[in-house]
Parts: sequence; C-alpha cells; structure tokens
Amino acid sequence: MASRARPLGLAAPALAVLLLALVLAPLAAVGWRGAGLSLGAADWAAVRFSLAQAILSAFFSTLLAIPVARALARRRFPGRGLLITLMGAPFLLPAVVAVLGLLAVFGRSGLLNQALIALSLPPVSIYGLHGVVLAHIFLNLPLATRMILQGWLAIPAERIRLAQSLGFSPAETFRHLEGPMLREVLPGVAMVILVICLTSFAVVITLGGGPSATTIELAIYQAVRFEFDLGKAATLAGVQLALGSMAALAAWVLTRPAGFGAGLDRDLRLTAPGGWRLWGDALALAAASLFLTLPLGAVLLRGLPGLTDLPPSVLPAAGRSVLVALTSAALATSAALTLALAAAGRSHPLVEAAATLPLATSGLVLGTGLFLLIQPFAPPTTLALPVTVLVNVALSLPYLYRILLPDTRALHADYGRLADSLALQGRFRLRWLVLPRLARPLGFGAGIAAALSMGDLGVIALFAGEHQATLPLVVSQLTGAYRMEAAASAALILVTLSFALFWAFDAGGRRAAA
Repeated sequence: MASRARPLGLAAPALAVLLLALVLAPLAAVGWRGAGLSLGAADWAAVRFSLAQAILSAFFSTLLAIPVARALARRRFPGRGLLITLMGAPFLLPAVVAVLGLLAVFGRSGLLNQALIALSLPPVSIYGLHGVVLAHIFLNLPLATRMILQGWLAIPAERIRLAQSLGFSPAETFRHLEGPMLREVLPGVAMVILVICLTSFAVVITLGGGPSATTIELAIYQAVRFEFDLGKAATLAGVQLALGSMAALAAWVLTRPAGFGAGLDRDLRLTAPGGWRLWGDALALAAASLFLTLPLGAVLLRGLPGLTDLPPSVLPAAGRSVLVALTSAALATSAALTLALAAAGRSHPLVEAAATLPLATSGLVLGTGLFLLIQPFAPPTTLALPVTVLVNVALSLPYLYRILLPDTRALHADYGRLADSLALQGRFRLRWLVLPRLARPLGFGAGIAAALSMGDLGVIALFAGEHQATLPLVVSQLTGAYRMEAAASAALILVTLSFALFWAFDAGGRRAAA
C-alpha cells in the first residue's frame, strides 16, 4: 500500500519545488538586476504615493464596512441573501470594468458632473489620489464587509442569549460583545486590504492622474514599456516586494479570532433595535447597495448600444482572454488540489511555502522578473500569453489552496483509513473518492481562478504586442483613447464572460456534488 501511495507523495513536493521556482526565479532576477542601484526623487515619490493610497483605501474601506456589516448581522429582510452575494461580486469583477463604471458616474461626462452642471455648480475630477482611493473603496468595501460580517456571525449564540437575558442596551451590547470582536477583526481586515491596494495596477493606470499620482506598480510598467530601463524596474520591483512582504506578514499576524470561545453553533442573531438605529441600518444598506450597483448599471446602459458596432480588436481579445482563463483555471486547480491532498494528513512546510509565497508579490513584479529572464533569449512579446498563464496560476493558487484545504482534511479524516484498507490509490482514488467528495470546492475554486484570470491587467500589459492583447488590455486602451462607449461595450462583454465562467464552474461543481 505504501508503494502505491508513493507517486502522490513525490508529485506534491516536486510540484511545490516547481511553484517555488516559478516565484523565486523571477524574484532572484529582480534582485540581481536591481542590486546596487538607487532610486531617484520621482521613484521615492511613487513609493510614498503607493503607501498613502493603500493606507487611505484600507482605512476608509474598513471604516465604511462596519455599519454595513452590522446592519446585515442584526437585520432580516427580503433580499438579504442576494445583497450578501452582491458583496462577493466585486472580488470577481475585473478592476478595469470597475474603473470604467466609476468614470461613468464620477468622470468628466459622468452622471454626477452632469447633475452639478445642471445645478450651475463646478464639476469635480475623479483623477488623482481621491479617485484611486474611491475606486479601491468600491472594490474592497464588499470584501471588508464580508470579513467583518463573519466576525459578527462568529459571536457565540450563548453570549448573545446571556446579553439578552441581562437586558443589555445597544450600547452595552456593543461594549461587551461587538467592541471586543471589532478590536480583534479590524486590524487584520485593514491589512489584507492594504496588501491588495499596494499591488493595484489597473486602477492607477487609469485614475492616477500624472506623475504626482504614480504608484510603484505603474512606475515599473513605465520603466519597462516606455524607458526600457530594466535595472530601474528591477529596483522598484524589489521595493514593491519588500513592502508587500511586510504587509502580508502583518496581515497574517493580525488576523485572528475574537477569543469568545466555542459555542453550540445555534443560529441566534443580535437584538435588532428600532428607532433611529433602524433607520441608520437602512441608510447604510441603501447607500452601500447604490454605491455598488450604480457604476455597474452605468456600464450596462452605456455598453449595450455599442454591442452591434464593436471595434475589430474586441472579439479576438475576448477569445484570447477565455483561453488564458480556462488554461489558468485548469492548471491552478490541479496544482492546488495536489498540494491540498499532500497537506491534508499533516503539515508540509514545503507545500505551505509554495502555496503562500505568491501572496507577498504581485503580477507586475513577477512579470518584470520573467521579462528579465526571457529577454536575453527571445522577444518577450512572443511568449506573452504563456507567461500570463503562469503568473495567473501562481497568483490564484493561494486562494484555491485555502478553499480546498479544509475539505481535503475532512476527506482524509473521514475516508482516509477506509480508502487505504481497500487499497484505493492513484487515479482510482481520485476518480471514485476525491473528485466526487471535493466537487463543490473544486468548482468554486476553478470559477474564482477563471474569473480572476479573465480580468487580469498586469503582466499582459508588460508583454503584449498588437496580436497578444487580452480583453482587459483592450478595454484599458479604449478608455485611454477616450472611446468611452466602445470601452463600455467591451467591458460589458468582459464582465459577462467573467461571471459566466465563474457560474459555469461553480454550478458544475455543485451539480457533481449533488
């Protein structure tokens, strides 16, 4: 029996080594090329702006999510489940589509400025620091809400029942139950969003607003694409890696449970007070819903008329995006499943390192390293799509691994000994035990990987030539050329394909598990 299990045992470490090499080799190239080089004043300004926008984005996203999560935790109303589902949508929404939606509302010819002009008031500009922060709030407010909501739902029902029996007022409930939970949860939430905002690229390239609003990611892109200064790009990538590593480490340290202890998993919600608190909760939910749906509705309305007159580059780019997404999802899901199965029985440091290290970097940093590695041997544009697939696999793997790990551990605990006693190994174990039992998380994870790959605008911006552009890059190019109607139509196709791929994989996994 042990001999039959050996191939899986060898496959996981070998895969982990390959994944570590995929991440560490580009990082080593970045470190080698950037060693000893110094940054100029403009580069340090980009570092400061990166930190400033990330800190402000994390602060406001977390702060604004608190009343929304609290309202969802203590209120029951028709459509609550749909609203919670909506809170998960921006995680899958391509950033370039979110930016286009915000431009349709807050841009020069957007709904807000049209209303201000009609009232004889001066228009506002979305470009610059405030625009970048606004876009990051749009993308990360739902994520912060979902994470904080989990904190509220984790308060044991016994604590809530005790508070109700003691006649706690809303203020006392907050002081003894909600406040301690928030003190534990909020730092981790803020640091997770900080990590995400530090590696933002699509938002800044559209809304940055010039040299005074340039992040490290955008400076790397400019150094490679326009200046072809690979040493400068490598130095900036090293700084980005250091900042991302520190932020990721802080997020890991600060994300921890509230320490209420275990309950009996009874479903008991907090007391829902009336009066002004009821109206406050309603206002928070209405404002969040309007903020999330209005930009997407604007993209829909602006994009629908132009679907019959798309630019010639859109459909081929859509085909390339779907191909990249499907390939990335297949590879990332297979790799994550192999690593999760290896780690199900016991902790494996090599597996954990391979599944966690990509969180400390970004697509543009990995792309810069791969550019440095490929450039002496072949034109990087000829390998744009394969490199994009590899980077997407590396960046989506940590999410898929964390999705699969709890279920693979439960599978090992419930069926591992039985399968071993039946000598069920290799492809037979995969076919008759693993895939049927893990179909639901596999479908969900593959859907996330496909949707994230569909919307990626990072490494493809470094490598793509005229015939390698994916749909997010075409949308960004149309937006930069102020062809807003065409960009909205292309964005509508992009978001439809992204959610269609996610739905297809997720629904397929749920049907297979039924």
